[in-house]
Amino acid sequence: MSALLEVSGVSVSFDGFKAINNLSFSIGPSELRAIIGPNGAGKTTFMDIVTGKTKPNSGSVTWGEKGQSLLTMSEAAIARAGVGRKFQRPTVFEDQTVAENLVLALKSPRSPFAALLFALTGEGRRRVEALAAQVGLTDALPRKAGELSHGQKQWLEIAMLLAQEPLLLLVDEPAAGMTLAERELTTAMLVEIAKTRAVVVVEHDMEFVRRLDCRVTVLHEGSVLAEGTLDHVTKIPSVIEVYLGRG
Repeated sequence: MSALLEVSGVSVSFDGFKAINNLSFSIGPSELRAIIGPNGAGKTTFMDIVTGKTKPNSGSVTWGEKGQSLLTMSEAAIARAGVGRKFQRPTVFEDQTVAENLVLALKSPRSPFAALLFALTGEGRRRVEALAAQVGLTDALPRKAGELSHGQKQWLEIAMLLAQEPLLLLVDEPAAGMTLAERELTTAMLVEIAKTRAVVVVEHDMEFVRRLDCRVTVLHEGSVLAEGTLDHVTKIPSVIEVYLGRG
């Protein structure tokens, strides 16, 4: 099976500091992957490169069946090609209802006004209801997004990304600030989403990563230190030394 995303020999420096150092990394079309590593390991910079926010000094980033180079594309073009990113802090339209947030996120060339009209049709309503159901927010559709709990806002943002029909979802610390119950629901949600698209989760919470039960990539000083199951990587002396031994 060919990779959906292939990062090869990528390096990027900021004022002489190598944030990413000869990083090579690939993700399959329907794969759940967790990325862990100490602060400064390059996790955020990796996501910035894939989404077009940061251009590397060297290396290649290829995407999809045609092996398209993401490095020649704008952030907007990369998003349209199917790369979705969820930041740690949820960014939803607090004064709009959950349903309105989802309508505005629907993938289409329409203007927001036309999108709202589309939402009044059966097709639009069904799509919004299906997205809400996917993240457990069916009952919250008429509520203002600002009234939701922190965890529910995270789920709404995930649904808004899914509305764009991405092939790859980059999710930054989804468990942060969630209750235990919300974290368990988020685990199940991400596992389910990864059955139909690739999902990369950057996370500090080892217990959350363990529940994802997926392949883990450990980054250190901008390159891959280890890869495998969580049980495998957490037994490697170098991983214990640079990451797990710190705290």
